[in-house]
Amino acid sequence: MSIKEDLIKKFKNKAARVGVVGLGYVGLPLAVVFAEAGFKVTGIDPDKHKIEKINRGESYIPDVSTEVVAKLVKQGALTASVDPLILKTMDAVSICVPTPLRQTGDPDMSYILAATNDLVKTLHSGMVIVLQSTTYPGTTREVLLPKLNQDQAMQVGKDWFLAFSPERVDPGREDWNTYNTPKVIGGITSDCTEVASAWYSEAIQTIVPVSSAEAAEMAKLLENTFRMINIGLVNEMAIMCERLHVDVWEVIEAAATKPFGFMKFTPGPGLGGHCIPIDPLYLSWKMKSFNYNARFIELASEINTNMPRYVVNRIMEAMNQRGILLKNANVLVLGAAYKPDIDDVRESPTLDIIGLLRERGAVVTYHDPYIPHIHHEVDGWQMDSVQDLMKSIKDADAVVIATNHKFYDYEAILKSARFIFDTRNALGFGSKQFEKVTRL
Repeated sequence: MSIKEDLIKKFKNKAARVGVVGLGYVGLPLAVVFAEAGFKVTGIDPDKHKIEKINRGESYIPDVSTEVVAKLVKQGALTASVDPLILKTMDAVSICVPTPLRQTGDPDMSYILAATNDLVKTLHSGMVIVLQSTTYPGTTREVLLPKLNQDQAMQVGKDWFLAFSPERVDPGREDWNTYNTPKVIGGITSDCTEVASAWYSEAIQTIVPVSSAEAAEMAKLLENTFRMINIGLVNEMAIMCERLHVDVWEVIEAAATKPFGFMKFTPGPGLGGHCIPIDPLYLSWKMKSFNYNARFIELASEINTNMPRYVVNRIMEAMNQRGILLKNANVLVLGAAYKPDIDDVRESPTLDIIGLLRERGAVVTYHDPYIPHIHHEVDGWQMDSVQDLMKSIKDADAVVIATNHKFYDYEAILKSARFIFDTRNALGFGSKQFEKVTRL
């Protein structure tokens, strides 16, 4: 029996030992799915607090319940460790580490490189490695493969296997999750694709094999670039509609009645989360090495990045029209998360809005039921969520709805607030009749 056949047999028998490097929004749900499928799973992360919580049977990710983690830990199906050398005992390893952008706009590969260096020390015959961290096309072959392929006695695609499979996590969703979201997989060789697909197919409902790692890497960037550009388009549409004195929300709803050829996107105060504002810029950065300017990506990024400033300008204009100066005004911002009903502030435009309001002299407070404290590392400010929400709404000169959490009683907010700037149409079309409401 070949190494490939033996490894595939281990997957079918659930005898393979599985490691997941990086236990964040992608890694922990993936580790849980593998454990629920019958594998013995070890999560590896340098954050000892995460490790301690998992080993106590606690979850820190909203999409994964503590009950599920506790059950799997008690069964011995899920454990966690800060020691990367434990990877020596693994048959299959998934890399789910962050890939942020540097301030200079180029990808920060340090987390991927650190995970790869750990795997260099622990790589052995009969191991499959799958990179899930979103990155630029060519990373798996051009960065991971040369580092991991140092032992000339072992051949990739024969003795060990390497593939890329993009994560498709949308925090807060209940309809699509790690198990039922189709999984794209592309290997360095066809055997790499086969082995990685055999592994993931034991825990995930639908596998979509593609011809190469580069195709899988590019597919992920296409998905998020599609969303980024269309959000940029509808954000610019909101700006144009405001100039034309047309209700952009009415326009969008009318267009959405077309049963073909149109997909509904809605405007907002900017882009947030790890994927959409960042991932397309990996591709833009990569294409610069080919002397090619990714114009759609750059333009959409420019529009989306400027939305917080546009929102603050609109707030100031609306307040001026009501005889209220923004300077020294008490402004309450509702929602700090980048999207509704989650606790994730990564790249949240709310943070930029708060910073810009502070720069213009406003006295800013915020409320978010999921985020009790904000520490803005770049600008150095920090604040706590207000405790008495309705009192803060009544006392505020302006209430800015930045994130439309279901938690909020919008009818009570509309009744109590003096002035509301609604960036998400959270108050609905009926709020048009109220003089104290301005919508994006």
